[in-house]
Amino acid sequence: MTPEARPVTTPAGARRAALLTPGAGLYSARVAWRHSLRFRLALTYSALSAALLMLITLGVVSLLLSRMEQQFVDRLNDRADTLAEAFTNLGGGFGQSATGPSAYTLVVDPDGQVIAASPALREFQNSPYPFGTLSRVPVQGTTVRAVKRKAGDFGTLWVGLPEDDLIAARQSALSALLLALVTAPLILLLTGWWVGRRALAGLENAANLADRLDPAVSLAPLPLPAREDEVQRLLVAINSLLGRIEAQQAREKQLLGQIVHELGAPLTVLKASLSRAEARLGDPEVARAALVADELTFTTQDLMQLARGQLELKLAWHYIPAGTLRDRLDRLVPGTTFTGDWGTGILCDPDRLTQALRNLLANGRRHAGADGTVTLDLRETPEQLCFRVRDSGPGLPPELGEQIFEPFVSGAGSSGLGLSVARQIARMHGGDLSGTNHPDGGALFTLTLPGAALGDDGDDLDDADVLDEPPLTPVGGTGI
Repeated sequence: MTPEARPVTTPAGARRAALLTPGAGLYSARVAWRHSLRFRLALTYSALSAALLMLITLGVVSLLLSRMEQQFVDRLNDRADTLAEAFTNLGGGFGQSATGPSAYTLVVDPDGQVIAASPALREFQNSPYPFGTLSRVPVQGTTVRAVKRKAGDFGTLWVGLPEDDLIAARQSALSALLLALVTAPLILLLTGWWVGRRALAGLENAANLADRLDPAVSLAPLPLPAREDEVQRLLVAINSLLGRIEAQQAREKQLLGQIVHELGAPLTVLKASLSRAEARLGDPEVARAALVADELTFTTQDLMQLARGQLELKLAWHYIPAGTLRDRLDRLVPGTTFTGDWGTGILCDPDRLTQALRNLLANGRRHAGADGTVTLDLRETPEQLCFRVRDSGPGLPPELGEQIFEPFVSGAGSSGLGLSVARQIARMHGGDLSGTNHPDGGALFTLTLPGAALGDDGDDLDDADVLDEPPLTPVGGTGI
């Protein structure tokens, strides 16, 4: 790949990339809790409910305390008025009231001397009035609120009521308010989370199903819930979108198939004619034209692979000698250096594997140039076969990353299908294809296949055939 390589994506490729991008679904089970719609709804619900509850509770407590205050003041004034009337009318009610709730009473003469006091204030009798203008005074460790009334000819009547019950009630109400403000948001958050989990269970299931969609494997419609709600409407919309995507993919595949069919026959004739002319004339221009015809042939095969995809394409399994595969690749991409263990056997679809490795070698040759080197190394372990293709070119542009395996992402001089098709073939075999830059320079592609452990009687081959020479599919088909 050259540093000038730029991704070129078709509309179909853009839709496929959007659906296949990790995390592109509506919801992922692995997403952090703070990114959960359920948590945000519960948090919003809890915050609003807590604010509303705080306002309502504060209003109720304020009203309750106001009513309690008013009742206390009314009671105090009532006691004072009753006693003042008794003194004014000379009813002698002072002594009777002294033992009740208004036990804190003083009678002060016009000169400011206490001439009478209730039992709890007997210490102030026959002494100057001690409280001045204070309306709240401490008496024997109790806070007393007092009012004054005219007591006829006796002077001034001072009446007090203890505030202990009122203060205790006020403190209890404030404590309850504080406790509610602390615990209510937590309770509301947990309740909202549980309610949201139940309410959004259908949406979460739908998101998980949509997140697992893979257009390369299946576009089956998502199952609809029985309840007619927003979740069902969402799934209906997704199914409608899947139907449109499937129809578009079918049209694209049909178009690509027609293109390949129209190009296949002329290219076959052209390739055969150029091969005969090259053998007869030995003209280098004819040889270059034959190479161009080969390149176009493989491009049509890549297009057919892209059109059919993994869903429709079936592998024809055979067990072939690795040396046979090497000889075939050597004819297809001359100048390749082969290293490693080529004495082993390979369980594969020979046409498909040849196509994948040929694409990797041709890509390396294209970027290494005529004077560069391209090496294909084969290593075998009990678990897998590892093909490593290295070239002496400029290496892979780091800004492209995994994009080099997307269709139509290309460097100069290629269709942008080779690497995408090669990875698809590797994964169809149960392996994979990765690419990186070699520490000593150049690109390095690693294609792995599962190892084929063969018994003495060949039972592990299952339905595969053992061939000394891989089958050749006509150019108009999908093989090589």
